[in-house]
Amino acid sequence: MESVEPRTRWTFVTNHARILAMILRDPEVRLRDLAASCEVTERAAGAIVRDLESAGYLTRVRHGRRNHYEVTPGTLFRHPAEGHHEIANLLHLLVDLDPRAGATGPSSKDGGFRERDTRA
Repeated sequence: MESVEPRTRWTFVTNHARILAMILRDPEVRLRDLAASCEVTERAAGAIVRDLESAGYLTRVRHGRRNHYEVTPGTLFRHPAEGHHEIANLLHLLVDLDPRAGATGPSSKDGGFRERDTRA
């Protein structure tokens, strides 16, 4: 039987999900490292981070010359078919798939999610 080449190069997990999981894994990850892991440019990685931030999936705080990201707990999927489910389970699955994270995923007791500081 002949091998059939796929029509397009696609994956089940988007770069938005990958980057959000990487940020959950390491809240001080650099855009350069996000881009390299996703095989996109730094500009594309920055655009994805801005998308996620503007949609409320994460917050970014500047610490000196570095950014510190916090994934917002309780956020839901965007598509109506999954819109009533939180993204936390998917993110934890992706974090656990990382060979560097080991079998336990994020080491913090809150699973990497941080409560938003709502103080003015």
